[in-house]
Order: sequence, then C-alpha cells, then structure tokens
Amino acid sequence: MNEIRINLDGIALRVCETGTLVIGSGCAGFNAADWLYDFGAADIMLITEGVNKGASRNTGSDKQTYYKLSIAAGEADSIDDMTDTLCGAGVHGDIALAEAASSLQAFFKLANLGVPFPTNEFGEFVGYKTDHDPRQRATSAGPLTSKLMTEALERSVRKKGVPVVDGMQAVKLLTDGDKLLGVLAIDLSGVSQPDEAFVYFRCDNAILATGGPACVYSASVYPESQTGMTGMAIDAGAELCNFSEWQYGLASVGFRWNVSGTYQQVLPRYIAVDNFGVEREFLNDYFDDPFHAADLVFLKGYQWPFDVAKIRGSSQIDMIVHHETAVLGNRVYMDFTRNPSCIEREGFSKLDGTVQDYLKNSGALAGTPIERLQIMNTPAIELYRDNGIDITREPLGVAVCAQHCNGGLAVDANWQTSIEGLYAAGEAAGTFGVYRPGGSALNSTQTGSLRAAQYIARHYSNPPDTGRLSEAEKNVSDIYEYIKQISYGTANAFGIKELNDLKDEIKQNMSVNGAFLRSAASARDGIDFCLNRVDMMENRLRINSRRCLPEVFRIKNIILTQLAYLGSIARYISDGGKSRGSYLISKNGETENVVMDTEHARLALVTELNADGSVRCFWEDVRPIPEEDNWFENVWRDYRDGKVIT
Repeated sequence: MNEIRINLDGIALRVCETGTLVIGSGCAGFNAADWLYDFGAADIMLITEGVNKGASRNTGSDKQTYYKLSIAAGEADSIDDMTDTLCGAGVHGDIALAEAASSLQAFFKLANLGVPFPTNEFGEFVGYKTDHDPRQRATSAGPLTSKLMTEALERSVRKKGVPVVDGMQAVKLLTDGDKLLGVLAIDLSGVSQPDEAFVYFRCDNAILATGGPACVYSASVYPESQTGMTGMAIDAGAELCNFSEWQYGLASVGFRWNVSGTYQQVLPRYIAVDNFGVEREFLNDYFDDPFHAADLVFLKGYQWPFDVAKIRGSSQIDMIVHHETAVLGNRVYMDFTRNPSCIEREGFSKLDGTVQDYLKNSGALAGTPIERLQIMNTPAIELYRDNGIDITREPLGVAVCAQHCNGGLAVDANWQTSIEGLYAAGEAAGTFGVYRPGGSALNSTQTGSLRAAQYIARHYSNPPDTGRLSEAEKNVSDIYEYIKQISYGTANAFGIKELNDLKDEIKQNMSVNGAFLRSAASARDGIDFCLNRVDMMENRLRINSRRCLPEVFRIKNIILTQLAYLGSIARYISDGGKSRGSYLISKNGETENVVMDTEHARLALVTELNADGSVRCFWEDVRPIPEEDNWFENVWRDYRDGKVIT
C-alpha cells in the first residue's frame, strides 16, 4: 500500500491513492474487485473491517437459495419473464432488467470458479421453486451457499494479486458537493497510536459492499461480527430508496441462523418456557385443530419469511411466537426430538394431503422431526452441531428477527448512487422492493457488482486525480476536532463496556419501534430516542481511550441509519401507507383488520437525512422496464462505439 503522510492540526494522516476502492469482503465486494480486474480497471484495492466477518461468509438457511434464470429442460423462461418477476412493488424496471439479463453471466462464473451448484447426469443445473417465484429458478449449494461463493471469489481475487487490506474500518465518505473525494478509515491494528490510526483513501470511485445495516436491530439474524456501514453514506448525503422495507422471519437466537425450509417442513414441536421453567406446547392454545397448526408450520418452511398477505395462514406462526416472547416474556424453542402431541397421539393421517405427499415423497412420513431432518437435509443438523448446538438432543431457541433489508441506497442501472463516484452493491443497494423471490439477493450481489465494475472500467481508465487532495483536508480536520472533543474525558468517560451497553440500548430501540409491528406513535418514539442519542454523541460523549474510536463510529452509524429508517416509516404511515410485505401497521393499537397497501405499488420512497437529524422524503414513480431495440447490427455498432453502458 503506497502511502504519503500529511499533518493536520498536529495529527498525522496516512494517505493512500487508488483508482477504485471496494469496501467490503463478501459476495458483492470480492465479485466487484474480481470483475474490475477482468475488465481492466486501473488501480483496484479492497478494504475490509474483517475479511471473515460479513453476512456472506456467516449466514445461510437450511438450503440457502441462489436465484437465476431457469436453464433446465422443461422450464420455459426468458429475461423478460424474470424481469417481470423481479419488478415487484417499488422496484425500478431498468434495475430488474439488468439483474435478469446478467444473471446467467454471473451464475456461470461462480460455477466455473468451483461453487458446487448441483447438476444432473446431463449437466443441467436443475432448479426448484422458492417463495415469490413463479418458475423453478432457484438453486442451492447447501446451507452455506454464500460462504462458498465468497471463498471462491476471494481465491480468484487473491490469485490475480488485487490488494486486499484487512482490519481497515471505513468510517467517513469525503465529498465535494455530490462528488466522491475518498474514504477515511481507521486502521484497527494501529488504533491506539495517533500517527497510525487514520488512513485516507483518495479515489475516484468507491463500491460500497458492506451488506445490510446489520447492527440496527437487537432481534436480528445477522452475524454479530457484521456491522454494515450504510450510515456512512447517509451521512454523506446519499439518497435512499424504499428504506422502510425489510424482511423479518423466524431465526435461532443462540446461533443466529434462519430456520426456514426443511427446519419447518419436518414438523418440529413448538414449546414455550416461562420464567419459572414451566414448559408447554403452546401452538395448541391458539388453534382449535392442532393438525391445522402443524400444517401451518409446514407451510412456514415454504412461505417464510413473515408476510402480511399470509396473516391468516403461515404467518400466524410468526405472530404467535412474537406474542409468546415479546408480550408474555417466554422463551420459545423448536424441539426436533419429539413430534407435536397431535402426531404422537394420532399419527400423520389428519395432516393436509399436501403435507403428507411431500413427506411421503421425501421418504420421511414417519419417525421424529430429527429423523425426518436426517433423511431430508443432514447438513442442516451438522450446521448447528458445528456451532455448538446439538438439535438431536436439545431444543433450539428461536424468535422473530430482522433478516434482510429490502431498501438501501438509491442506485441507477449501473449501481451508482446519487453521489458521483459512489456505487452500492449487494444488500447495501436499495434494489429489492417489497417482495423479492427467495435467493434473488445473492443474484443481486453478483449482477450489481458486475454492472458497477463494468461501468467504472469503461469510464475511468486513468489513475485518480492527485491534485484534489487538499479538498478533503477540511473534512478530515472536522473529524479530528470531534475526536479531540470526545477523547480523554472526565472520570465518567465511557470505555468499551459502556459503549457496548449504549449500543445494545440503541439496537433495542429499533426492535421495539421499527420492526415488523409498526405504528405512527412508535416511529415517533423511536425518532425522539435517536435524536437524544445524537445530542449525546455530539455534545456529551467522552471516552477514556482512543481504542474506543471504532465503536464510537459504529454507534454513530447505527443512530444515523435508525433515524433514516424511522423517518421513512413515519412518512410512509403519514401518507396513508398500509400493511404490506413483511410488516404490519396498526392504527390505534388495532391490527385485526389488515388492509393491504396497493396505492404505492408503482412508487418508490426516496429518503435523505438532513444535518439536523430530520428526514426529507418524497415519492417518485418507479422507472419503467426499458423498451429495447435489440436489432443485432444496431446493438453491435453501439457496443463497438462504447455506447452500451452510459
């Protein structure tokens, strides 16, 4: 890493220049760096807070899904059809088309890099139908699909010699108006030394591939090691798209993992344990027919995550689990060692015919849930065992958790944000809308980063402009003034423990006021809480060691992100927005009569955070699916002339 050093207000700043800086080391980040190299982009560098920390490497499900254009025999499909599927509520048509058009290019690259997507004896990549999918476009390499993708892409990037700088926490995007200047980062290996801690990466372009805002919720399925840094872009003035949209679903809480698919289809027994240690099989308390409850558990595997359109169906399971945990204060478990009591008494004959047929066809219409899981998906058992939980012997603690951010930074069809030179790929980009097919997020990590890399390579072939370093100095000086203000305070100064306690309190704010049960009042309460904490962070916080700085910037990121989220939620509700997707809106405490939102289906909510902590929101029409002139000679001419990506 070639560096120069400058002195600002008595504090040394290390400066590193690169053409394009990739921030993040998951599926999107490594793929961006890999494509930048292949497309011939000048001066590439990837920085990461921790190469092994992100969601791509540490999350999954029973059978983690990758969504792509269907290519197996017997499945008629087209880019137009896939575009129509992706172009759900709040999704821009040009983005949906780009993701559909690039899906096979991205998928075959992964297969060629060694990701073990299964084929039949003739080499067909067969598929299955996932949630919100009219075809059989889904495939999987098992519970750890995204981990296998990340590892394959990392091997490719390192083989090509692209610099990967680990232990570098990006904390501030520096801009000149709406143009990116560079990125300020904390070198975590030198954080205790003032002359070693801060590095300014001067670059013309940066691709933000830091994943979703993992730290904003307390009840979360994101790995605890992932932080996400969406707040950094919010602070720089980047526009957000559909920031009120999330997905929530059942997840294990001891080890954070989605309990979808076969975890539900094997029909585990749901039990609650109260503060006195009394256990009960609680679903029977909510349904007249316990076999109907078992049918809904089975459907939960197919229809996960929580969906208000299924509030009279499988999403009742989520509501009941939430009531048991958040309202009654019980702990909830899925027990795979015993059948639900109705099956223990009367067998399987009273289950819905679809459930019986599925289990019979899988050779699993007998035994206990764990025996069925061993037949249908042994890796799902091994996954928990590898993380210290033996579900063959002990129940699995679960709750309704934040699972995926469907909103994010607003991007165009080249994944460039409203800040020139700043791109967002993967879950950091707000490309998913209200409903997304299961696995489309992994497709988006690959297609979005491909598009950004291709655009950058075509338009930025020279090294960065070194004459603009002075434009960033004032921004850095302001940050240093803040650091001087909070460092080495009084005897009541915060250490790491106090900062962690503060962070937990702030995360709880979002889980209470901005999760899958929402209201105008709770959104306002959440905003007031955040504004109070902003004032504390800006004017009253003191820390006892410079080692606390990384956590200070993480907490600021969380608060800014929560403000934007809660402001988007408040605006959506005030504009008459009703329940949709994965959240339920209550009016005057009533959620019984669910009215679905159809008025805003062709609109996207755009959000910006103002300097005073207020939000500016406005609705814009969803960009239509482009009407293309695909006459070959015309496309070929434009391609030769460099007009294809503009």
